[in-house]
Amino acid sequence: MSPSDASAPKQDDIVAEIERLGDRLTAARANISKVIFGQSHVIDLSLTTLLSGGHALLIGVPGLGKTRLVETIGLVFGLEDNRIQFTPDLMPADILGSEVLEESDTGQRSFRFLKGPVFCQVLLADEINRASPRTQSALLQAMQEHRISVGGQSHELPKPFHVLATQNPLELEGTYPLPEAQLDRFLMEIDVGYPEEGAEREIMLATTGVSEAKAEVIFTADELIAAQKLVRSVPVGERVVNAILQIVRAGRPETSDIPDVLQHISWGPGPRASQAMMLACRARALIDERLAPSVDDVLALATPVLRHRMALNFAARAEGITIDQIIDRLCEPAR
Repeated sequence: MSPSDASAPKQDDIVAEIERLGDRLTAARANISKVIFGQSHVIDLSLTTLLSGGHALLIGVPGLGKTRLVETIGLVFGLEDNRIQFTPDLMPADILGSEVLEESDTGQRSFRFLKGPVFCQVLLADEINRASPRTQSALLQAMQEHRISVGGQSHELPKPFHVLATQNPLELEGTYPLPEAQLDRFLMEIDVGYPEEGAEREIMLATTGVSEAKAEVIFTADELIAAQKLVRSVPVGERVVNAILQIVRAGRPETSDIPDVLQHISWGPGPRASQAMMLACRARALIDERLAPSVDDVLALATPVLRHRMALNFAARAEGITIDQIIDRLCEPAR
């Protein structure tokens, strides 16, 4: 038996797993859509982030269903969820937990660690930019390493662990911009816009009646972990790999030959952007029940993956140029 014959059943197994997962993801998406109306694009990007094993930053004004979306995703995927309302007086211990001194019956004293709300599987960090930089940085280690350190002791977080943070783009008074290191740890920045008229009609009728639609559990936490491993098995063609590298590297002033980037960008995306794009393209293909990603996936995901990993210089902001316009320019050669 040749090596190719020996690997054929394994490849067939992966194809069968991808097809089964695609059916269940369709059911999950339909379940979430029963509760969240008119935000199919946001739902798809959120599912892509979850399957990629990453974190998402949702940008939108209050009242667009961001909190409910996170709660519904936690329910559909069988995940334990917690919510933290970020405020200026929030302390790191309010997120991570703290040690308390206890005395036993024999009089012996010892410290016991009380877990904070970060010990969950889906954490909703509501209005994350309202907390101080010290508190924001408390999430850094958790987001990257899936563990925290308190009192010199390391504590593992539950698996899987995802942070879905929200931010209000309008109210900037009394807020603290997220540090670049933390922004880079979000797989995507998802723009949550106003619903269309038909969707808003559905929202109005569905949420003001006697009963409301309820989502159902489709996955378990272990099944989600298995799906995340399967995402990494999805084959990626050389054309897709080249498109990702071309777009990401063209966004850096140091390696770009695009005039708009050289003139208007102060810093561009790092290698983590390429990793995020690769995983997100695979996950998007699975959600659409395809066996491999295409360049169209790269183009569709370029804006949410790169938007928060690039910064305009002062002159560009003064001229009214946006990051989205620059990213569109980066994608033109791949179209």
